[in-house]
Amino acid sequence: MKIYHNPRCSKSRQSLALIRDAGHDVEIIEYLKTPPSPEDLTAIIGKLNITAEQLVRKKESLYKELGLEQQSLSEEQWVNILCENPKLIERPIVIKDDLAVIGRPPELIQPLL
Repeated sequence: MKIYHNPRCSKSRQSLALIRDAGHDVEIIEYLKTPPSPEDLTAIIGKLNITAEQLVRKKESLYKELGLEQQSLSEEQWVNILCENPKLIERPIVIKDDLAVIGRPPELIQPLL
């Protein structure tokens, strides 16, 4: 399993604890320190079965600072913005094989355990 993790986020910490409590080995990726590449993020979005825009934290102040609420962007443009500004990526993302979920709330990761 993999978790795209922000240690400062309570939901991310709770999701990580659920994975560990279930006895799974987990690769922890602190995406703020090591943002995904556009190719990796596109693959993650495909596993989540959502659009890149649906992965955006729209309540984040950076979203407004960049003026993104007033823009109509392509999927590729959203992916690039997320990779350049990983703070905007919804978290945590938990991946197991070809499945992925956003752990908000953390209970949503249960099907992967």
